[in-house]
Amino acid sequence: MVRPKKHLGQHFLKDGNIARKITTCLDEKYTTVCEIGPGTGILTQLLLERNNLQQLTLIEIDTESVNYLHHHFADERLLILEADFLQCEPEKLFPGNFALIGNFPYNISSQIFFKVLENRNRISEVVAMIQKEVAERLTASPGSKTYGILSVLLQAWFHIDYCFTVNETVFFPPPKVKSAVIRLQRNSTNSLACDETLFFKVVKTAFGQRRKTLRNALKPFLKNRSANHSLLGKRAEQLSVSDFTELTRYISKIQ
Repeated sequence: MVRPKKHLGQHFLKDGNIARKITTCLDEKYTTVCEIGPGTGILTQLLLERNNLQQLTLIEIDTESVNYLHHHFADERLLILEADFLQCEPEKLFPGNFALIGNFPYNISSQIFFKVLENRNRISEVVAMIQKEVAERLTASPGSKTYGILSVLLQAWFHIDYCFTVNETVFFPPPKVKSAVIRLQRNSTNSLACDETLFFKVVKTAFGQRRKTLRNALKPFLKNRSANHSLLGKRAEQLSVSDFTELTRYISKIQ
C-alpha cells in the first residue's frame, strides 16, 4: 500500500463511485489522455476501460506511487512517467491534442491551470478534482467576489462547468476542505482581439489591487494621464473577458 505524503499534498480517493463519476465527466471521444497524480490508479483503471483510448500517459512525482502503478497495471497503451507535470513539455510528450484529467494536488492546482493556459491550443478538455473554493473561483461570473485572475484567463479560452461537490470522507487521509470536480472544454477562440501578452499583464495587474478602480490599479499602463475610457471607472471584478479585451486594445492605443 502506498503511504500518502503530506509534503506532496496527497489525499487518495478511495470511493469507486466517485471515481467513475469523475471519469464520466471526460468525453469518451479522446484517444490521447494524460492523467496528473494518479496515485494508486483509481481513475487509471477506469480510463483503461475505454475502447477509444490509444494512449494514456500518467505523470506522477511520487516514486512509491510510480512503483505501485508499474506493478499493478500492464497495458500497451499506458506510459508511466515519474515527473513533475509543471516541468513537463507537452509538445514533446504528445504529437497532437490531448485531454487532461486528475485529482490535482491542492497546493499546486493554480499552477497547473496556468500550465494549461500555456498549452491551451493543445489541451482540448480538462476534468479536475480540486479544492471546492478554487472550483467556485474558476467558474465565477463577473461581479462575484470570488471572480479573479484565473477566472478571466481560463474563461477566455475555455467553457468551464462545475460538475459536482465531493465530501472529505471519500479520501484517505480526509482533507480539511471539501472538493469539487470541474470540466474545462476548449472554446472556439483561436486568438483574442488584442495583444494577448498585454491582456495577461492587464488582468493580473487589475486584480492585484482589486479594491481600487481600474484607473488607479492600472496606473503603470496609463502613461497618458488624460486616458478616459468608461471601463476605467470600474473595478477588476466587474469586467467580463470581452471588457478586458476592449480595455487592453485601448491601452495598446494610448501607450
